[in-house]
Amino acid sequence: MCGAGVGTSAILKVNAERALDRLGLSADVSASDLASIADAAADAQVILTSTELAGAVRAAIGRNFAEVIEVVNYFDVEEIGEKLEASLG
Repeated sequence: MCGAGVGTSAILKVNAERALDRLGLSADVSASDLASIADAAADAQVILTSTELAGAVRAAIGRNFAEVIEVVNYFDVEEIGEKLEASLG
C-alpha cells in the first residue's frame, strides 16, 4: 500500500510475492492506494505499508482485523519475509 497506489505499492507487491514464495506460502497480493484501502482490506489478513503511512492506514481500515505491517525498505525481500513470517508463521 502506498499513498498513490502506483509505483511503490507495485514494488512492494512484487517483493511481498517473492518473500511469500521463499517462505513456501501462497497468497493473493494486491497493490492499493490510501483512498481505496478500506475496500481493498475488507478481507485482508495483513497490510504492508510504510511507517509514514501506517497511522493513516489504521485509521482508514477502522475495525478491520488485518494486521498492519510497517516496511522500512520496499526493496528488502529479507525484511519483508521476516515480517510476514512473524505475522503469518
